[in-house]
Amino acid sequence: MRAGSSQAGDRCNVSDNLLQDWLTERHIEDVEAIVPDMAGAARGKVMPAAKFGKGDMKMPEAVFGQTISGDYVSDPDNVEDRDMWLVPDPETLRPVPWAVDPAASVFLDCYHRDGSPVAKSPRNVLRNVLSMYEAKGWIPVVAPEVEFYLLSPHSDPNEDAEPPEGRLGWTEGANQPYSIDTMNDFDGFVNQVYQYCEAQRINIDTISQEMGPAQFELNFLHGDALELADQVFLFKRTVREAAINHKMHATFLAKPMAEDAGSALHIHQSVVDTQGNNVFSDEKGEPTELFHGFLGGLQKYMNEALLMFAPYVNSYRRLASPWSSPVNLAWAIDNRTVGLRVPDSPPEARRIENRLAGSDVNPYLVIAASLACGYMGMVEDLEPTEPTEGSAYGNDHSLHRHINAAIDAMRGSQVMRNTLGESFVDLYVALKDDEYKEFEEIITPYEREILMFNV
Repeated sequence: MRAGSSQAGDRCNVSDNLLQDWLTERHIEDVEAIVPDMAGAARGKVMPAAKFGKGDMKMPEAVFGQTISGDYVSDPDNVEDRDMWLVPDPETLRPVPWAVDPAASVFLDCYHRDGSPVAKSPRNVLRNVLSMYEAKGWIPVVAPEVEFYLLSPHSDPNEDAEPPEGRLGWTEGANQPYSIDTMNDFDGFVNQVYQYCEAQRINIDTISQEMGPAQFELNFLHGDALELADQVFLFKRTVREAAINHKMHATFLAKPMAEDAGSALHIHQSVVDTQGNNVFSDEKGEPTELFHGFLGGLQKYMNEALLMFAPYVNSYRRLASPWSSPVNLAWAIDNRTVGLRVPDSPPEARRIENRLAGSDVNPYLVIAASLACGYMGMVEDLEPTEPTEGSAYGNDHSLHRHINAAIDAMRGSQVMRNTLGESFVDLYVALKDDEYKEFEEIITPYEREILMFNV
């Protein structure tokens, strides 16, 4: 690889052999080399498989300073606009099942010239949180649930989003939660998603029709936090490709339709010890202090981390609808009106479902943030509130209502800086500042229609 980069260089030597063997055995022609950015989008390079791994790969570190609209923010930690050195992670090699010619994808790890990891890389942010757990002898286990809408294709951003036509040309207008017949209307799309996921080792479980028209939820099997973040990242690409194949669009926007439910990304979380025992349950099957501490940490620190659960202005439109999304940090057992739900389960499967994130999040960052809050609660021996009885929808709206408040909270959070990294927090809030300012400059249809000639 290169001199003076022992950590990255050693890993690359292992990668080269594994990569080339894997690519050759499968007759792969092209490789998509992927770096997830701050928004959870795929950055990187596409190259012939014969040239992959033959020489250094580099990319500007400024890719992490790119906003959702493609602008760049100033990064005081990278004034020279330096390159990162990119090292393939051979364990993440997967085929790209929709490619015309045989192709594969692989995630790239990002390093500085001296061999140290780039702390602002979302995969490294999650890795750093997991290392804190490892130092305590704990292993987080997660299982995401991801919601999305299918939409009728159009190219005019001024048009309202609409559900697509089903098998008989019928457009769903009513909400039909958990309807089998509605899912059958999109049977070809669903089958292709499962086929694509199986080819890529994306371990999805069940699918269900959600509250909105042509809104679906896919559940993932529980497992390693970094692996599941990789799978959610790839799943979003997969759903979009399958939708295009069936002449539809798929969106993970948190609130794509004004009158319908928003889309969430729920995270089931538990923690096991090195022997695989769930530390949330004791020998008698009762909840432990660590379980209560994890809950208490989420309640105490979630508002400081909310910017990663609700990263865009649109995210807060979802959180403004208490009938379809939790709006506070209440917790309860088997109660979907709270933000922190504890499913009714046997002691060995005791877990906490964080229901606050929208599906517009970066999966690495939202899992890292949720685990960081829980970790702080466990090490600080925090206690949660009493569990909520009945509906929590009528409780106080204890989350930030607007993105500017969430930006300020994260900027001033020493806990987020300590757990996620100073340089990451500084750059992330700078990105969100820039995106919010860009949004504020837009004159909306409401202003033109309602205010223009009436004020």
